[in-house]
Amino acid sequence: MNFLGAFLSVVARGAISLVCCLPIKVVAFLGRRCGDVMFAADGRHRRVALRNLTQCFSGTKTEREIEEIARDNFRRIGENICCAIKSTSMPDTAMGGLLQVRRSESSASVAAFRARNIIMASGHFGSFELFSRLLPHIREYRHLATYRAIRQPHLDKLLLSLRERFGMQLHERRAGAEALKKELSQGGVLLTLLADQADRANGIELNFMGRAAFTNRAPAVMAARYSCALFVPICHRVGLGQYRIEIGEPIATVLPDGGRRSCVEITADINRALEAAILRDPANWFWVHDRWKRRPVHARTPVLMEAVTA
Repeated sequence: MNFLGAFLSVVARGAISLVCCLPIKVVAFLGRRCGDVMFAADGRHRRVALRNLTQCFSGTKTEREIEEIARDNFRRIGENICCAIKSTSMPDTAMGGLLQVRRSESSASVAAFRARNIIMASGHFGSFELFSRLLPHIREYRHLATYRAIRQPHLDKLLLSLRERFGMQLHERRAGAEALKKELSQGGVLLTLLADQADRANGIELNFMGRAAFTNRAPAVMAARYSCALFVPICHRVGLGQYRIEIGEPIATVLPDGGRRSCVEITADINRALEAAILRDPANWFWVHDRWKRRPVHARTPVLMEAVTA
């Protein structure tokens, strides 16, 4: 097993080195062609994407339109992955052509960026790994995120080193709860979470794209518990090998009289913000995962975001 992991790590390093040597437009183009190949070859994920899209858009789009969205989604995924890899070789001064960051200038947004902590409850939109490059745009906070380790330790170490290369600190979802609690308690943290994954064991069942979905309550609970402003930023693809992270208005976590809003209300607002991004550009979301899973028979072990809110 260790030999296999070491071998895969060597192969991955070689592939990463090759991608990093190429111009970003070439990288993006090749990524899209890889997506075409995967759409043809990966029948399981193609069926998942087509099923999800059909269930969400059968009333507004034709079968042909849905298939084209799915095909473009695979192209985007290939492009997103390749551009994320390429970004690991690019210093901050060279990132302007790949990533732009747009923040709302409203009084509510400006005030929220003075909060003790900030939670960025985003989703699998665009090249979402580029959230690790937000530091030059928001320097007032320590940048943290959660991740799930993979089984091969050599590959896991490689991926972790790439993700943390430009100043983001990562906490493993299943083992890093106490460390993350400590960081949030100290304050001065900007925490990026992916809030569009199913949470069947501990989630709240809410509407998402017209269907019931078990939704993680952690961003809402953490925002209240650790004095966090809450945003739902989205990474949009704006051109070949070009992305823009848009940080809009904050999600309200308190009532006008100063009382706390309910976890259900806050989480529903997060879902609505994610839905708006999907409707704006359907191919930009990660349709190959099953967002609408059923409740499992046996509860699983809580992962980091659940443990932090426990």
